[in-house]
Amino acid sequence: MLQTLERQNMNMIDNALGVHAQALGLRSNRMEVLSKNLANADTPNFKAQDVDFKAMLKELKTEYVTATHEKHFMGIKEAPDNGMRFRTPFNSSFDGNTVEINVEQANFGKAAADYQTTLSFLESRISGLRKAIKGE
Repeated sequence: MLQTLERQNMNMIDNALGVHAQALGLRSNRMEVLSKNLANADTPNFKAQDVDFKAMLKELKTEYVTATHEKHFMGIKEAPDNGMRFRTPFNSSFDGNTVEINVEQANFGKAAADYQTTLSFLESRISGLRKAIKGE
């Protein structure tokens, strides 16, 4: 009984926050990958990676894709996509490293701004929920 109530409460919170709570985790993951690229800028044969945000989000929220008939998706079996992609460099390096500092810094800056935007959106949603609970 208690577990059922807890599960219902979690579903309510998930519904109220929408996909943004999971998106925040994905954005955090992308910043970690970009940080790893920057940290290995001088490592020979290191291959820079990035995260395909759309692919990872699709994997997290597959329940949003629904069929109008049970046979519509029959036979389609896709492997899970972790969203990781190797970056193709603009200029090749002699040591096999594909990290380009200026590209990584620009991507990290954009990722940080995206993370902050998602965080701000979640903060406003939570603030709204608090007001609704308090009856304001």
